[in-house]
This record gives sequence, structure tokens and C-alpha cells, in this order.
Amino acid sequence: MSKIMGLESIPHKISYRKIKYPRLEFTTGELHFVLPLNSRHKELFNKHERWIQKKKAFIDECLKESEKRQLIQRSDDDFKGLVLSLIIKAADELEVKLNNVNFRLMKTKWASFSSRKNLMINKLARHLPEYLLDYIAFHELTHLKQKRHNEQFWGIVSKKFPNYIELEKELFIYWFQLIPRR
Repeated sequence: MSKIMGLESIPHKISYRKIKYPRLEFTTGELHFVLPLNSRHKELFNKHERWIQKKKAFIDECLKESEKRQLIQRSDDDFKGLVLSLIIKAADELEVKLNNVNFRLMKTKWASFSSRKNLMINKLARHLPEYLLDYIAFHELTHLKQKRHNEQFWGIVSKKFPNYIELEKELFIYWFQLIPRR
């Protein structure tokens, strides 16, 4: 197997935990090995090298693109009002009901949904263009119809956003502009 880029050239960290299965994560451009005790990260790297290379190239592309993006400046009130109006519109379209919407700074995602139907929106999203806020609202509320990111979920999302793959990439690009790389 030819080596395009060795493990030493990719920023990474290794955590050993009491888990059964290893996993690989990229967190803001850094590869993270989460491994069972007594396992070896080089074996996992070799096994998934092609995926790691592909993900690293995607991240590098997004980092480069992020330099070209302009962040939107909104007040707290403008941001919350806009997001709430987009959530109401998406809830009507999807015919779903949620309990509460809250806003806070989040380290790894734009938004999340709790099992109690409470939506949490990352305050950093205030800097996103409105079309991405609309996508985030619809994406999150789609979880009330389909919990997992499976074929059914993306089928629902693609009816309103046939370009959802590009929108997901746009979110990565903006993420890298807002979250400093380690």
C-alpha cells in the first residue's frame, strides 16, 4: 500500500477508553482515535487510511474556502427572531410540534434535538447566512419525523433542499471560520 501522507503528517490525538469498538473522529481538523484499552492506533490508521485521507482533503478544502466567507453580524434579538420564524415555518411544513427552543454556545454542532423535543441552537449560527439557518431549522425538525440520518431522513430533507450536500459542506466551511483550528 502506497503512503500518500503518513500518520505523522496529520494532527491527531489518541484516547484509550473502556469501550468495545474503536472509532475515528475528525474534530475541527484534528484526527482523534478513540480506542479500547490495549489496542493499537497504527493498525486502525492502516485499515482506514483511505477514509482518513479523503476526510483530511475535504477538511483542508473547507479550511481554504472558509477564508473567503463573510460572517453575518446580527444582534441577539435579530438572530433569535429570525431563527424562531424559520423554525415555525419548518414545523408547519413538516407538520411537527416541538416544546422549546434554546440558544447556547456549542463546541461541535450547529444544533441538537433532545428526546423531549427541545431544540438547542448554537449561538455561533448568528453569523450564518439566512439560507443556512433555514436549512438548519428544517434539518433539525426533520428529526421529529426520523431520528437517524438514514435514507428516509435525507429523503425528507431533499424534498425541500435538493442541494443538501452542498449546504452541509457550506456549514463545514463556516464552522472552520468560526472555530479556530488547533
